[in-house]
Amino acid sequence: MTASLDDLLRPQHVRDNLGAWRWSVRRQLVPVRDRLRLEHPDRGEAWLSARASRALRERDELLTRLNTLASQVLVAPDVDDLADRLNRLLVDIAHHHQRVHDLAYDDVELEIGGSE
Repeated sequence: MTASLDDLLRPQHVRDNLGAWRWSVRRQLVPVRDRLRLEHPDRGEAWLSARASRALRERDELLTRLNTLASQVLVAPDVDDLADRLNRLLVDIAHHHQRVHDLAYDDVELEIGGSE
């Protein structure tokens, strides 16, 4: 059974088998990176365009952080700190996905005249 990335970042997993943990985390980061790369918020109306541009900038920043941490997974001496930073990144990515979802919802609401 393969542990999820959230499970792998819990402290007890870090100390079990460090080499296996590092490779498992690195493998689990690939779909996270792929999902972020494929994300393209629609720019829609002018007022949504600024929010979509912000979402794209935020996505690029998250990808940069993800790539930096992914390169450190195999070599970082302090794996507890690395696990903490990866956890923070996952929370930030979840918040980003919610903002992108809200942006798409606002765009659909605008198209169908859902505001008062």
